[in-house]
Amino acid sequence: MTSTVPDSSHQLGQGPDNSAGAARPLLEPAEGIPAVIVDRTALLAAATRLAAGTGPVAFDAERASGYRYSQRAYLVQIRRRDSGTHLLDPVALADLTCVQDAVGDAEWVLHAANQDLPCLAEVGLRPSRLFDTELAGRLLGYERVGLGIMVEKVLGFTLEKGHSAADWSTRPLPEPWLRYAALDVELLVELRDALETELETQGKLAFAREEFAAIAAALPREPRPDLWRRTSGIHRVRNRRQLAAVRSMWTTRDRIARERDIAPGRVLPDSAIIEAVLAAPADIEALTRLPVFSGPRLRRTARTWFTALREATGLPDDALPAPASANADTLPPPNRWADRDPAAAARLTRVRARLTAIAAERTMPVENLLEPALARRLAWSPPRPEADDQPANEQPVDDRRVTAELVAGMLRAGGARPWQVTLTAGPIADALAEPPAEPAAAEPVAAAEPVAAAEPVAEPAARPAAEPAAEPTNGPDGSA
Repeated sequence: MTSTVPDSSHQLGQGPDNSAGAARPLLEPAEGIPAVIVDRTALLAAATRLAAGTGPVAFDAERASGYRYSQRAYLVQIRRRDSGTHLLDPVALADLTCVQDAVGDAEWVLHAANQDLPCLAEVGLRPSRLFDTELAGRLLGYERVGLGIMVEKVLGFTLEKGHSAADWSTRPLPEPWLRYAALDVELLVELRDALETELETQGKLAFAREEFAAIAAALPREPRPDLWRRTSGIHRVRNRRQLAAVRSMWTTRDRIARERDIAPGRVLPDSAIIEAVLAAPADIEALTRLPVFSGPRLRRTARTWFTALREATGLPDDALPAPASANADTLPPPNRWADRDPAAAARLTRVRARLTAIAAERTMPVENLLEPALARRLAWSPPRPEADDQPANEQPVDDRRVTAELVAGMLRAGGARPWQVTLTAGPIADALAEPPAEPAAAEPVAAAEPVAAAEPVAEPAARPAAEPAAEPTNGPDGSA
């Protein structure tokens, strides 16, 4: 489909310039709704057409988040110029590596690539190069970066987004859902081309390429430890025995959800876990009297949840989970820094101010300039030069330069890309430096009595050079 790309003005604080006319609705794919490919013969034919296509390849995937336990893909959409759009059923096909071979090292175009890449990798699809239109929009300063609003602002078309939260594990998939899925990749390459031009105009194309390369090269994320600690409302739990009860109920729920491939929240909501733990019911009847357990579905499974609570009650003290604050790798919440370490809180305020100013100057969100967690870790425990690092010569040491180098090393170790290090290492180093102490107010001097004749005043002896001020001590080591 040939699309007209209207002028747009989308920097922070501005809206799109659609004065020439309203955005046009995109109601149907250019070649109609393609049939879903469910067999090997049709898949190989699609791969052949993709190999004969030209230019970048648009990819998208639909999951069943909120319905299923797994985050697998239930539909994969692919579009390439001179090839058309292809809808693949990865449940029926399982292995899509022939598509990988067909597109070769062509650039992939995705919107919010980090969401789709894990499930695409499960079926044998991994990009060597990519362009993320959502991330490009963030770097360009768009206030809203959803696919629909981006297509509207940049290309002047509106997309129907009514099925984004559908249960894509449904079979057969309804035709309106398939139309929506095909339209999601209809203009993705055109959007990519327009955004690349804007990135180059704003001097951010090199930044974007570093970001895209990092996403493509990233290894699969390790599962987070102690996921049960992310239960909504766990901040209301006050002691280790209650934490053990949350863990026991969460683990039981996770096992059931995994076995049945149902989203955990549909098995038992977080609110039910917290209410049961805080109420500490003495028996099943007391548990079912809690309002959140009063429905017929949870009443039928009440014995399972009460058993989980009892298991936590019987644990010895040395088997109880430690409070979150005992995790040495976890920083305290920033709103508690002032009490835990006022100097670190002051450093964080200064670091945030510097980063906010740089982000505003570059017209991008501060979280894309630098990952907030990395900024917090630098503020909590800033790098300091070791004594052995001081050069053995008579030249004075430029402490800010040395500290900037250490900050750059810590940024790189934390995963910051070169462009981020270049823009932020020096300003962060300046912000981490302790501000000079305010000079003490001079004591008021009484007026001298008048004298008949002034006595000659001797020149004061030269004072010895002041000792350098002691290096401020580091904040805590990050233990919370």
